[in-house]
Amino acid sequence: MYVQEVEPVAGSLGLSALVAALPLLVVLVLLGGVRMKAHLAALLGLLAAALVALFAYGMPFGQTLSSAAQGAAFGIFPILWIVVNALWVYRMTVRTRHFDVLRRSFGRLSDDPRIQALVVAFCFGALLEALAGFGAPVAICSVMLVALGFDPVRAAVVALVANTAPVAFGAMGTPVVTLAQVTGLPLDSVASVVGRQTPLLALVVPLLLVALVDGRRGLRETWLPALACGVAFAAAQFAASNYVSAQLADIAAALAGAAALVALPRARRPAAEPVRVAVLTGVRSEDLDEEDPRPDVLRAYAPYALIVLVFSVAQIPAVKDWLAGATRTFDWPFLNVLNPHGEPVGGNVFTLPLVSTGGTLVLLAGLGTAAVLGVRARTAAEEWVATVHELRFAILTVTSVLALAYVMNLSGQAATIGQFVAAAGAGLAFLSPVLGWFGVAVTGSDTSANALFGALQVSAARESGLSPELLAAANSSGGVLGKMISPQNLTIACAAVGLAGREGDLLRKVLPWSAGLLLIMCLIVLGQSSPVLGWMLP
Repeated sequence: MYVQEVEPVAGSLGLSALVAALPLLVVLVLLGGVRMKAHLAALLGLLAAALVALFAYGMPFGQTLSSAAQGAAFGIFPILWIVVNALWVYRMTVRTRHFDVLRRSFGRLSDDPRIQALVVAFCFGALLEALAGFGAPVAICSVMLVALGFDPVRAAVVALVANTAPVAFGAMGTPVVTLAQVTGLPLDSVASVVGRQTPLLALVVPLLLVALVDGRRGLRETWLPALACGVAFAAAQFAASNYVSAQLADIAAALAGAAALVALPRARRPAAEPVRVAVLTGVRSEDLDEEDPRPDVLRAYAPYALIVLVFSVAQIPAVKDWLAGATRTFDWPFLNVLNPHGEPVGGNVFTLPLVSTGGTLVLLAGLGTAAVLGVRARTAAEEWVATVHELRFAILTVTSVLALAYVMNLSGQAATIGQFVAAAGAGLAFLSPVLGWFGVAVTGSDTSANALFGALQVSAARESGLSPELLAAANSSGGVLGKMISPQNLTIACAAVGLAGREGDLLRKVLPWSAGLLLIMCLIVLGQSSPVLGWMLP
């Protein structure tokens, strides 16, 4: 049996918090300062967390190793199980060239680059974030915008800024699922609060995108389509996250935003020639004028329709109960941890949702996709293996970060930092999103930031008398705004549009927007912690 201690270093909370923060500092310095590769930095951070647990907190070696193993296991299933299968579906559409059909379909929706930015970067980017995340939306959308004729720098900036509002529910809800797991809070509760924060960003981001594309004129001439898109996106994301499923929140939001643009006649008008000259390079992909047979267009949209269908059916009460019957819960071996009050912690038990998890549902949709697109079984299997190979370093990074998070949480390091941070009192609500923003800016992943700081936020909230659900959600909602300035995302954007080595140029362009939107989120969370906006919370 291991009992967590809050002040293990010289009986001092300040010194204990400083020592407990060492693993996080190791990761942040190696990533942000030394520019070490993420998987190596995560492994060294895990080593630091284990050493602190062993020598500062007195956690037995076997329990330290077991807690790291549980974190790695959770990283593989269900988190990476979702990501691998979602990216596999995308790879099959590329293999069969149906992704090109989809791109041409978007290009024909409107000749106005401001509307194209909304359709491709905001709506389709949100759909990609929902299915895969981990940089895929930025890479794919920036390439699509260049193919539509955008200047490479502008395409990269637009794709980076657009990749904000959907991030908290990306990769089939992986960030909020992780947040619920590491904090011990119910998933529905966490998703509900996040769904009352990030939709407010969705109201602003489309307006910001048309301004980035065409300045004040773009805002003046296309504010109505941008606002309609943002309102539809926000409403669908709120409704899905609160009343349907966190895994479907971004899919519903992306489709609703796109539907709003399609339904608005003004959005489909051709752009004035000066706009195209000002915004585009003048080079337009020749295949945009190619007409695709209607059956091919329907098949191009089929994978996403299948995912929505599978997840929707899975939410039917009778089906949901049947799927949940395959869930297995068991005591994690060699782990017996009590909190400082002598109560067993949730980490002693491990839940394995074999069928009901998002990754398995995406796999089922992927099998349907293979059938619809005419992908042979052997080819589909080869693409799945290739997906795992492509993600091999991301797999190592995610498993290492979650192993680190579990060691810090179960040894008591997170609780120590939480009590120390709680000294900020009421100001903690304002600072809470900043911690998530900082975590994502360095790690490039809202999932990783939630794993690192989620339990800390909850611990600090309880110490300061604030809502644990509010601060946990604030970590994720603030984190989405760090995505556009993370070195990984900047590198992905530059590589996609042929701007290798110009990450600094992109950072200078997006940093003011990242900081400005973060300030708005901090004010939202501060308001929600008080009677001013407290009525927004469930």
